Amino acid sequence: MFCRILAYSAARNLYKFSRQVFVTQQHVAIAKVNVSSFYYFYYGARCLHVKVFDKDLEAQREANRRKTLVEEETYDNTETKHEQEKQKTELKRIQRQSDKLVSVSLDSDENDISVDPDVFGNAPKNPLPEDEDDKAEEEYISRPTRRSKKLRTKEYAAMIKDHLKNHRVKEALEVLEIRMLKEDRVKPENYIYNLLISGCAKAGYTRKAFQLYNKMRKRGLKAKESTYTSLFNACANAPSRLDGLTTAKRLREKLLEKGYEPNVKNYNAMLKAFGRWGDIEMAYMLADEMVDKKLEMNGETYNFLLQACASDVKMGFRHCLLTWHKMLRQGIQPDYYSFNAVLRCVRDCGFGELDSMEDALKGILDGSQQIVKISTSSRTKSLQLESGDSDKGEANSPSTNNLENPASNALEIQSEATSLELPNLLAPHPHLGSMVSLAEVQKPHDRFLLLGGLQGFLELMKSYHITPDIETFTTMLEVIPPTNAAEKQLLTYIRKIGLKADIDFFNILIKKRAMRFDYEGGKEVLSMIRTAGLYPDIVTYGVLALGCTTVESSRELLQKMQQNNIRMNMQILGAMLRQGCAKKDFSYVCEIIQISLDENIKPNDIFLRHLHKFHLDCARAIDARHPSTKTNLYKKEHKKFCDKYRLYLEEHGLSNLKLDDQIKKIRERPYEHYKEDSVDGMEPLKNEKLANKQKLRKYIKKIKLQHLKGDEDDALPALETIDAHPKVTNANNPFRIK
Repeated sequence: MFCRILAYSAARNLYKFSRQVFVTQQHVAIAKVNVSSFYYFYYGARCLHVKVFDKDLEAQREANRRKTLVEEETYDNTETKHEQEKQKTELKRIQRQSDKLVSVSLDSDENDISVDPDVFGNAPKNPLPEDEDDKAEEEYISRPTRRSKKLRTKEYAAMIKDHLKNHRVKEALEVLEIRMLKEDRVKPENYIYNLLISGCAKAGYTRKAFQLYNKMRKRGLKAKESTYTSLFNACANAPSRLDGLTTAKRLREKLLEKGYEPNVKNYNAMLKAFGRWGDIEMAYMLADEMVDKKLEMNGETYNFLLQACASDVKMGFRHCLLTWHKMLRQGIQPDYYSFNAVLRCVRDCGFGELDSMEDALKGILDGSQQIVKISTSSRTKSLQLESGDSDKGEANSPSTNNLENPASNALEIQSEATSLELPNLLAPHPHLGSMVSLAEVQKPHDRFLLLGGLQGFLELMKSYHITPDIETFTTMLEVIPPTNAAEKQLLTYIRKIGLKADIDFFNILIKKRAMRFDYEGGKEVLSMIRTAGLYPDIVTYGVLALGCTTVESSRELLQKMQQNNIRMNMQILGAMLRQGCAKKDFSYVCEIIQISLDENIKPNDIFLRHLHKFHLDCARAIDARHPSTKTNLYKKEHKKFCDKYRLYLEEHGLSNLKLDDQIKKIRERPYEHYKEDSVDGMEPLKNEKLANKQKLRKYIKKIKLQHLKGDEDDALPALETIDAHPKVTNANNPFRIK
C-alpha cells in the first residue's frame, strides 16, 4: 500500500513539474511526446481503466480514497523528508533523460536532410550569410529620406527624356545619381541605364557613357544589343580621334572575347565609329564580316561606308566611286544621305595615284568581275566588285573606249561625241563623256565635273526621286567652280526648286568669295542676307573677319558685333590675326592682342601658333639683315610688338614656356563643359539649345539674280546693306557698309 501511494504521488507531482519545464523549450512537440509516455508508464497503469457505474462499488472506492489520504497525513516527519529527497533525485534523473532525448531528436533532424522537402541534395539547411555590401545597400534603401517620394521607372524615364530632349545632359544624369540613388534610394533598371547611355552617346560624352555601362554591369544588369549600339555611337561622337578610336577598338576586343555576335545595327554603329575617325581599313573589314556572316547590308550600311571614304583625304574619292557602284550592283537605291556623303568626298578627298584610279575606272566602266585594290596608308585592302548582268552593247559604247597613254601616264579618252559632254561616274551606266585627261583633276570643282557637274548631279538625284534640301546646296556650293556665274546658277536652281535658304548657306558664300579675295562680292552677299529677311550670326562675322586687313576694319567689325549683342570669340580673332601676320602689320597684330585682353578671351592653340610663328619670322628676318628690317619704323613697331607679346603671355601665365607646353596648359578638357550647368545666351556656341535648333529659313524670291555681279562686271551696283544707318565707316574696310 505504501509503495502504491508513493508511486501515485510521485507520478502526479512529476507530471505537473515536467510539463511546466518542457513547455518552455523550443521543441514543444518532442517534449509532449516524452511526457505523455512517462505519464502513461507511471500514472496510466493505476488510473486508466474502464469506468463502472455500480453505485455500491463507487461508494466503496470513495471510502478507500479518503482512508488513504488520512494515512498519508500520519507519516513521520523523517520519512517525509526522506521521501521528498528521493522524489527530487528521481525528478533530476528523469529531466536529464528527457533533455538527452530532445538533443538526440534535434541532431537526427539536422542530419536527416532528406526529411526536409525544401533542401536539395547535400546543401546546408541554414542559409549562407549575406554579403556585407548587400546588407549595406538594403539598409540604405530601406531608410528613405524625409522628403523622398518614390516614382515608377516610367516616370523617372520621362524626366530623363525631357532633359535629353532639351540637351541638358547634366540634369539628366542627376536624375539617376542624385534623385534615384541618394534621395529616393531606388534600384535603377537597365532601361534607365540604356536611356542615359544613349543620351550621352548623342551628346559626345563618351567617358560618361562607358562609366554608366560599367556601373550597370556591377549591378548585375544585362546589357542588350541596343546598349552596344549606343556605346559605338558614343565612340563615333567622341571629342577627339584618339579617344574615340581607342575606345572603339577596346570595346570590339571585349565583345570578341565574350563571344558576342553583333547584329546589323551593331555593325552599322561600328562602321560609323571606325569610318568617322579615319580607320577605313577596319571599316571595310567589318563590311567583309557582314558578308561572311550573311548579314544584310542595307542602305545605312553603305552610307556609313561612304562616310568612311570621306575621312581618307588621299584616296577617298576613289573609294567612294567603288563603294557607290558596289551599292548599285547590290540593288540598293541611294538616298539623300548617300548623295551628301559623295559631296563630302568630292570636297575633301583626292583619288590617289593615276594608275590606281585608272584601274578603278576600268572596273567601273567595264562592269566585269574583278578585284580592285584599295591602298591605304598602312597596308592594302581589297574590295571585290561583283559584276551584274550587263549588256555587251554597253561595253562597246563610245563611253567605254580604251584608256591608255603610257607617255604622259595619264588617262586619255578618244571620245566620238560630236559636242562637249561632261562625264558622269555616278550614273547606273557611267561614262567619261568628252574628258581627255585625269592629270589635271586636282581641285574639288574638277572632281565635281567628273560626276556630271551641277546639272548632271541634280538630274541624277531626280532620277532616284530625291529632292535636295538647302544643306545639300550648301555642300554643293563648296564644290562648284569658284566663279560668280556658277554661284548664280546655283542660286537659280534653289529658286526654281522652291527651297528656303538659311544663314549658313550665305555664310559659306561669303567665305568662298573672301578666299578668292573678292571682298566686293562679300558685300553683295550681305545685301542678299538682308533682302531675304535673314539675320547674321556669329559665323557671319567670322567669315567677314577674313576681309578685315586693317586696324580700322577690325574696330568697325567689333562695333557691329556689339550692336547686335554678339560677343567676339577666338575664332574671329584668329581669322583677323591670320590676315595681320600675312601682311606683317605690327599695329594690326597688336590691336588684335589688345582686343583679346580687353574681352578676356582665352587663346587657343591656333592663335598661339600664329603669334609664335610671326614672332619667330620677324626674329629670323632681323638676324638675316633683311633690308626692310633696317628702318627705324620697323624697329620701333617690332619692339612694340615684342612688348605686347610678352605682356600677353604673362597675362595668361604662359611666359618662359615652350610652345608645346603653352598649348598643353591652355588646352581645354573635352568633358568639362558637360559638368557645368546649362546657360541661356544669344550665342549658339554658349547655348546648346540654340546650337541644335533649326535655323531660320527664308525664300530667296526677292533677290534679283539678274542684278548680281558677274565675272565680267567691274563695278557693283548699289544694294541694300546689313545696317541702313551705320555710325562708323572707313574706306579701308573692304566690307565697309555704305
